[in-house]
Amino acid sequence: MRRQIACILLALTAVACLGATASAQRMPERSLVRKGNRQFARERYDLSADSYRRAMESAPGNFEATYDLGNAMVRTEQYDKAEQLLTAAAADSLQSDADRAEAYYNLGNAQFAQQKLKEALASYRRSLELNPADMEAKYNYAYTKKLLDNQDQNQNQDQNQNQDQNQDQNQNQNQNQDQNQNQNQDQNGRNDQDNGEGQDDRKDGDGDGDEQHGEGRPRSGMSQQQQEQLLDAIQAQEDKTQDKIDEKKKGIVIKGRKNW
Repeated sequence: MRRQIACILLALTAVACLGATASAQRMPERSLVRKGNRQFARERYDLSADSYRRAMESAPGNFEATYDLGNAMVRTEQYDKAEQLLTAAAADSLQSDADRAEAYYNLGNAQFAQQKLKEALASYRRSLELNPADMEAKYNYAYTKKLLDNQDQNQNQDQNQNQDQNQDQNQNQNQNQDQNQNQNQDQNGRNDQDNGEGQDDRKDGDGDGDEQHGEGRPRSGMSQQQQEQLLDAIQAQEDKTQDKIDEKKKGIVIKGRKNW
């Protein structure tokens, strides 16, 4: 009796193994994705990317392989490729809202790393629409929006400064024109006077009159020191914004690690 039970259990085990083998043969992408996930967890991102690519070759359009390869591209700082892959994964309407929310979140990270702030903001917003409770997406959305607001403010300040500078230049040009006109009038008056005196001198047999020439010197709207101070202020603001972006890059969080 015990031998019969043992034989039955052995047969069932063999059938299960055969079933698993057959399933693996029918869907090899699953084992490749799991292999890639193990490599990803060990921070062997290049190897994990190779496994995900092989999974995509076995099953083109597979969400798990596409999504995970996009995450591996983020880790290897190939952000343009990551953006393409995660865009495709996020657009897969057959997936759950939770999975697509994570795809949009990581897509936002890839775009942020490329300083595509407007695109990143839209991706974080889409992630929140699918998963409103995601606190990390809320933080990234608020942080990116703040950077965009600062950029707009800086651009407005630059425009105002350029307008002020143009106004100063126009004012100086008008002043120079007025000065030139006054100088020309003075010069004409002196020439007329010299001509009259010359005629009198020639009548009296004295020497020739001297002719005088005046020169107007246009002035710059801003001194060299003011121009350098303006450029330094603009550069300091750009450096401050860049430091924030670099700091954010270091804090990129890949979400949704799953053992598919």
